[in-house]
Amino acid sequence: MIAKRSNPWIHRWSRPITAAIASLGAVETTYLTWVKLTGGSAACPTEGCDQVLNSPYASVFGLPLTLFGLLAYLSMGIVAIAPLLVDPHSQKSLRANLEEQTRLLMFALSTAMVVFSGYLMNIMVFEIGEWCPYCIVSALFAVSLFVLSIWGHDWEDVGQLLLTGLTIGMVTLIGALSLYGSINASETSVTAANPSQPGEITTTSGPAELALARHLQQLNAKEYGAYWCPHCHDQKQLFGKEAFAMIDYVECDPKGKNARPQLCKEAGITGYPTWEIDGQFYPGTASLEKLADLSGYQGRRNFKY
Repeated sequence: MIAKRSNPWIHRWSRPITAAIASLGAVETTYLTWVKLTGGSAACPTEGCDQVLNSPYASVFGLPLTLFGLLAYLSMGIVAIAPLLVDPHSQKSLRANLEEQTRLLMFALSTAMVVFSGYLMNIMVFEIGEWCPYCIVSALFAVSLFVLSIWGHDWEDVGQLLLTGLTIGMVTLIGALSLYGSINASETSVTAANPSQPGEITTTSGPAELALARHLQQLNAKEYGAYWCPHCHDQKQLFGKEAFAMIDYVECDPKGKNARPQLCKEAGITGYPTWEIDGQFYPGTASLEKLADLSGYQGRRNFKY
């Protein structure tokens, strides 16, 4: 009598573990997407989070990169858990077919995720030069999913698996290089020519913007920001070129023009932009209506933007 070969524990538990890791990744990317869309600042032990999450590399086609990460984690979780929702007794054949069909898809998804995460880690370290704990955790999630997709299943043709992985990896890498090359080519050339210069303010100020700016100037209000921060540029655009010239803008990045990083450090600034009005700090891009309310402005409010 031939003894039945036991099924390794990792094969039995790889899908639930994969679904659990994908769920954690989905929670993380949901939070970061919400922060990005609301213009807030992520809770982070380092200043690198905002610099990385607000860099030109953090958006794709005008949408937060974290949103695409969320979709990837959700897809991985659904693919991993789908066969487990089928009754193994009454629908044994259907479950077996689903397991067979989805295991290669799990491998493909995790391969793309780990290659893209590796590319982003390279950007974080060598291009941006800051450390983002959220990004590092997400990369570890991707590596874990990749390892589980291989170790958690019984692969008969290892050579074919290797060829598939190399193909997906190369396509993902080429796609990432092409994507960022087309999206950020102009921004990269400007930065290389003069990296400390902020983006040009292209809007003009109306009487209401000028009056609000004078009011904030009289209150000694300050806006803390960084030259590379897109939300800071959005804030400038709301005021317009003439009005923003009156604002006491504090450049926090030492590489920026007329930088005053010591003031930012003393004020405990952790995200950009942050407004200081009457000793109170307000993070995030603020509408001119909100700034008027926060500062007690009583003048005209027919703001242009």
